[in-house]
Amino acid sequence: MNVPKGFLWAAVQAGIKPNRKDVALVYSESPCAAAACFTRNLAKAAPVLDAEKRLPAEGIRAVVVNSGNANALTGPEGLEDVKTVCEAVSKQLRIPAGAVLSASTGVIGVRLPAHKIVAAMPALTASLKADPLPAAEAIMTTDTRMKLAARTVRIGGKEVTLTCICKGSGMIAPSLATMIAVVATDCAVKPNILASALQQAMRRSFNALTVDGDMSTNDCVFALANGAAGNAPIADPGPALDAFSAALDDLCRQMAKEIAADGEGATKLLDITVEGAPEEEMALDLAKACAGSSLVKAAIFGADPNWGRVLASIGARAGTAGYPIEPADARVSVQDVAVYDRAPLAYDASVLKARMREPEVRVVVDLRRGESKGQAWGCDLSYDYVKINADYTSLIVTMPDGGVAKDDRLSNYSPTFKVKLLVDALGYIQKFSGTRCVIKYGGAAMVKESLKRLFCEDIRLLRAVGLRPVVVHGGGPEITRTLEKLGGKAEFVDGQRVTNAADVKVVEMVLTGSVNTELVTLLNGNGSALAVGVSGKDGGLIRARKLVQEGRDLGQVGEVTQVNRDFLEMLLQQGYVPVVSPVGLGEDGQSYNINADNVAAEVAVAIGAQKLIYLSDVPGILKAGELIGQLTGADLHALIDDGTIKGGMKAKARSILKVLSAGVQSVHLLDGRVPHSIIGELFTDNGVGSWIRA
Repeated sequence: MNVPKGFLWAAVQAGIKPNRKDVALVYSESPCAAAACFTRNLAKAAPVLDAEKRLPAEGIRAVVVNSGNANALTGPEGLEDVKTVCEAVSKQLRIPAGAVLSASTGVIGVRLPAHKIVAAMPALTASLKADPLPAAEAIMTTDTRMKLAARTVRIGGKEVTLTCICKGSGMIAPSLATMIAVVATDCAVKPNILASALQQAMRRSFNALTVDGDMSTNDCVFALANGAAGNAPIADPGPALDAFSAALDDLCRQMAKEIAADGEGATKLLDITVEGAPEEEMALDLAKACAGSSLVKAAIFGADPNWGRVLASIGARAGTAGYPIEPADARVSVQDVAVYDRAPLAYDASVLKARMREPEVRVVVDLRRGESKGQAWGCDLSYDYVKINADYTSLIVTMPDGGVAKDDRLSNYSPTFKVKLLVDALGYIQKFSGTRCVIKYGGAAMVKESLKRLFCEDIRLLRAVGLRPVVVHGGGPEITRTLEKLGGKAEFVDGQRVTNAADVKVVEMVLTGSVNTELVTLLNGNGSALAVGVSGKDGGLIRARKLVQEGRDLGQVGEVTQVNRDFLEMLLQQGYVPVVSPVGLGEDGQSYNINADNVAAEVAVAIGAQKLIYLSDVPGILKAGELIGQLTGADLHALIDDGTIKGGMKAKARSILKVLSAGVQSVHLLDGRVPHSIIGELFTDNGVGSWIRA
């Protein structure tokens, strides 16, 4: 990712949260013009009260953000804690205290443990580097993914970069801003001009965003501009300001969409466009009203193309505000399918319902009353939203040292729920005890830090209840990034990476030296010694030969010829979890890069595994957009033949059929982006993915 010149980022775990980074720092090596937009909630958090009276301004150098504690409604002590934190940053970086801004996010009404942040300050400042990723992670609360993006634009002959880190998932219905965002740019721009551009960017981005209709006490968007790009300072309207504003608008719109897509409990991004309105502000207001309607959001969750709720929400807002429109004259489309045009329209409900299972649902309403339009973003309303927010503070406890922790013990739930949960779980434990399973670990589950930890927790739990797991991991994205850093280029043929003699060394370095080592470390991180990392070359575990695909030489890409079953048996009998890197050894003494799916399949057959589990970035086997929860090998074969399964999924499906015919009883295809998907699949009646049985 491009980063602006002269900016550094850092993050540490200060102990506000029990097991995650919770303090972030954005620092400029030179003084910045700074501006911000803040919440209009009158119950403002202490950092907002401090910062809003100081901006816009020149000479700002740093923004420190903590998560896990909002420092909101904490009385005079809250402002004292803000001062303490800013002075600690000032002292460590040797800059004026007035050059430091702060922001907080987390639980309301608990005093900020400022002493923890002060104690962590030396480590925080020592870790400053030109990488915004750690800071983006540290500001997350109920977010399930990091949010960061960048834009570059030429201004006055100079390349200017804007980079934004952002957080937001719940309490999203701002009147002026978002949850917390920091935009850093090396553009030279005057503070008042920067403030104007930022306020304008809010209109069509964060102000067009709603998740749950609740405005936070802590909303703020900071913009810091240090001028390191060397352009002539933007002081007046003109082409330079237009170019900068366009880049800022685009960046903020992307961040707003990412917040909506990551709304608490959300399964879909909701994109509402209202066009044909007399004026833009009216269109924006109506689009936000529709995106925020609980009935519309619930319909989107259920993949219900309920245009009646769409027009009802727009009619309600228009009636309240006195807008001169007639909803009955409108035209409504969902996923580009017209469903209403001055009267209900006929459409294929099954096809549209399937399309509404997609990650993004688009609704367009043409009012036929003018030329203006507005766009707003929201998300669906799922069962998990209530669970997240019902538990948010009832399960949060304050620790003696001022930090907070989540008390999610089973004892906090009703006796009926506990009994049913335990009876179901014990039944599955009895059923699976002694079962061998091979898990292919790949996709987003390997990239996102929180999902990595949850995957490792699942493996420890499986082993604890008597399952005998073997993990085979991929690492394609990391290989591609490493090759590109070294000046190489990734090339694929039908999903297979072309691997020349030089590339195979990089592949082996990444898979065995980096990915495998990190995974084993995480698995053994709680003091247990359960995981053993092995390359396919160790002990001759994976024997391979050169793979030739449709006459194309793929270099040192191989296919499995033999698995050293005795080697794996030895590890399993000793109670270890083998973690296998998919690199094989050929009879010619060469190393071969092998597809991890194929290695997992061959290992499952070799050890007589009852289950083979694939973690990927798809929900499972889909037909017309609907997840097929259970199917047989014959069903899978039919889906290949009729063209339902195609592309990259076709190769995986053929691999599954081969494994089933070789004696593996069950194959599970799961969405690795869903936390605890392995546990959810194996220990619930209907599972969460596709279960294919022989």
